[in-house]
Amino acid sequence: MTDNNDAKASLETVSDAVFRRLRQDIILGILPPGSKIKLEKARERYSISISSLREILSRLSAENLVLAEGQRGFEVSPVSQRELEELADLRILLECRAIELSFAAGDLEWEGTIVAAHHRLKTVEQKLLAGDTLQTAEWVRFDWEFHLAIVAACNSAVLVQSLSSVFDRFLRYHMLAKNFRGQGVVDDHKRLFEYALEKNVDAAKDMIKRHVLNGANHILATPMFIQESPEVDQARRG
Repeated sequence: MTDNNDAKASLETVSDAVFRRLRQDIILGILPPGSKIKLEKARERYSISISSLREILSRLSAENLVLAEGQRGFEVSPVSQRELEELADLRILLECRAIELSFAAGDLEWEGTIVAAHHRLKTVEQKLLAGDTLQTAEWVRFDWEFHLAIVAACNSAVLVQSLSSVFDRFLRYHMLAKNFRGQGVVDDHKRLFEYALEKNVDAAKDMIKRHVLNGANHILATPMFIQESPEVDQARRG
């Protein structure tokens, strides 16, 4: 019985690792919007069984990162201006509510976590501003860790989980745009950091609204949308 349970736990760990890797490949644009996910090739790439792969793709489908096409298999979800705007609105709603709860409950340890998270993010952003594009993957991680640190005291796992999913889907557009927003996003994070330590709820919520909307507008001004890439055009016509 113990051996069977250990084997099952090991399998679940492998599945979770592949889930995270495949999800990251979609968010980072390694698997582009509209691309077919061929099960046999994916099985070889991620070293997992077809049955486990189907389960993982179904989980990603629940997050709207993958489309299940019945007997035709799976494809990476397309992108569109409408979805980007909806994700921006939803992120603002969730993050602002999480800020309200977190600022009310945050303690000294919470403040210390924010200080450390902002230091890591600022360090990477300075390297990006200097032209080191190899830091992009690190920036993705530290950006989320900073925003997470600010809302970490909200005491709602459901809220944080929902925000995490929307945050990543919004981030996918940034990665596809392949254009770091520059000094503007650095300044936004600095102000948000200061408002968090001050526990200035109204200023932080206003900063989040501007931060997210500026990000969305920046993406819409990139060639990905201006030149109507095939996946964007297909999504809009669909």
